[in-house]
Amino acid sequence: MPSPALVIMAAGIGSRYGGLKQIDPVGPSGEIVIDYSMYDALRAGFSKIVFIIRRDIEKPFREKVGRAVEKRVDTEYVFQDLDSLPGGFTVPANRAKPWGTAHAVLCCKSRIKTPFAVINADDFYGPGAFRLLSGFLKDAGERDGIMDFCLIGYVLKNTLSEHGRVARGVCEAGPDGLLKSITELTTIQRVGNEIKCAEDGKTWSVLEPDCLVSMNCWGYTTGLFKELETRFPYFLEKNISAPKAEFYLSTVTGEMVRDGKARVRVLPTTEKWYGITYQEDKPMVLQSIRGLVEQGLYPGNLWK
Repeated sequence: MPSPALVIMAAGIGSRYGGLKQIDPVGPSGEIVIDYSMYDALRAGFSKIVFIIRRDIEKPFREKVGRAVEKRVDTEYVFQDLDSLPGGFTVPANRAKPWGTAHAVLCCKSRIKTPFAVINADDFYGPGAFRLLSGFLKDAGERDGIMDFCLIGYVLKNTLSEHGRVARGVCEAGPDGLLKSITELTTIQRVGNEIKCAEDGKTWSVLEPDCLVSMNCWGYTTGLFKELETRFPYFLEKNISAPKAEFYLSTVTGEMVRDGKARVRVLPTTEKWYGITYQEDKPMVLQSIRGLVEQGLYPGNLWK
């Protein structure tokens, strides 16, 4: 099997953080979070990187990110444009937000020819996650008409921000380790000694701290693209007038499992997630990464 590709979703606006957090330095030599993901991916055997970005950030993004990685691996840039829509649909006047993670991946269709992983640009996943992804994808395919996908499952309590709510996909897996369902929750936070969510804004539900959640760290085969092309128009028919509705990768994957078109292997990891959801998160991320460097897990200068 050919070596897998890595798709990095970096088109998010980052409104809660208040800046272009995708290129905000967090490492001792000016590294950004994406640098650590790329470094870990290359060590794990990935042979291509595809960035999904917006056109308005192309120049600073290429200058900050491309300078290091383009010399080391096949690198491409894809734009997630609001008007990248199927025939018969136009962008509503009140739409400013990107169409979501599934739409972002669909924009990569012409650039990906091998099994591939998908991650967020602003999340630190840890080296173990990329080893799990690479190992799975090297043997991934389609068996009996069912596509083989995977999901890195993080322990919920290891993925929270101390400064506000986060969105996570809560996973339910069977005894065989295959995903049964995934529920996207957008209001998860610590409340006292518990972890809770209130999707209706009123009623709080307690979540198990050791449950597995999705951090948008997926492994797919190229068969996913056909499903995205088929399902996106149905999403638009129902949601075209909703200015904040998103075509979620987790939702599409869950629907494919339900429809018997995919089996998703949940690969648990105890890696601690680090991310800059809010500006107040940055000092903790800086401190944590410096600690990993001091332990010898990363060099002080990744690309020297």
